[in-house]
Amino acid sequence: MTHVIRPIRPDEWRAVKELRLAALRDPVAHLAFLETYDEAAAKSDAYWRERTAGAAEGVTERQQFIAERVDGGWDGSVTVLVEEAGSKDPFGDVVEQDQGHVVGVFVRPGQRGRGVTEALFAAALEWSWEVADVERVRLFVHERNARAEAFYRKVGFVPTGVMVPVPGEPDAREVEFAVKRP
Repeated sequence: MTHVIRPIRPDEWRAVKELRLAALRDPVAHLAFLETYDEAAAKSDAYWRERTAGAAEGVTERQQFIAERVDGGWDGSVTVLVEEAGSKDPFGDVVEQDQGHVVGVFVRPGQRGRGVTEALFAAALEWSWEVADVERVRLFVHERNARAEAFYRKVGFVPTGVMVPVPGEPDAREVEFAVKRP
């Protein structure tokens, strides 16, 4: 592995923004993200500073991990949000138990299949079990995103049977996958 997997730092908002915009340019971004490149690009620097500070090292409500090359460039990212029982999730449903929710998964195309995504997920799950102290971590995958679904199964996530409509796509569904603390 040629990357260091670590949480982002509050002052790294420019790199957070660049990686997010790169993710939104991916050919399957429309299946993986609930925002477009144009929407993200139009956001202010203040937004990116706040977003970065809210998911940086030491924050316990959410954590964004990145895969950093030896030259300092970033090749991937994953974020875990902590959802508390009784709160509303991004789809408007009530969360039944304290849990982690993986979002924003992206690895640059040239790094896929090299262990980067696995390393990001290992860090995200370790943080979920040890820092967030949750018993379950979930994620949602678009029903037509077979590549992502295959990866999630590979790292231990299983479908739960929960499906939610995709905002803006009335005939499409997001499928929930989850993994429990070992």
